Amino acid sequence: MFRLAIVCLALFLASVSATNVRQCKNGRPFPLSVEIEGCDSMPCSVVKGSTAVMKVNFVGTHDNTKSIRGVVHATALGLTVPYPLPDDVADVCRNLLYGASCPIDESEDVVYNFNFYVDSSYPEVSVKVELDLIDENQESVACFVTDIKVQRS
Repeated sequence: MFRLAIVCLALFLASVSATNVRQCKNGRPFPLSVEIEGCDSMPCSVVKGSTAVMKVNFVGTHDNTKSIRGVVHATALGLTVPYPLPDDVADVCRNLLYGASCPIDESEDVVYNFNFYVDSSYPEVSVKVELDLIDENQESVACFVTDIKVQRS
């Protein structure tokens, strides 16, 4: 009962500062919340050559998930392409906050600190960014879509 109260309080606090994002297609699990620093609603403005910091609060989908990788696809001007992440950023387990670590169990509530670098060579356009967290069985653990507007500094 006490654990349930703490989880409910954490969910409430997370929703207070959460950024409004969209669910991915194909029924992939939606995170509990996503907080994009400096952004309350889409599109989020991101300066070229800077890093967008996102805290993704999600729940484990099955017991003993040993590894999770972040996979990003970006869509701009009607073209969707994979956006390769550096290994240290894509490794979700390495970037869990508040003392959490892998393996993650079913219904375990964790927060991934995702740092999305926007290269200075990016054109100044609106981009749809999809972040899918994929476990070692190639199954989605959490997925969301956000819109960003790439701007000059």
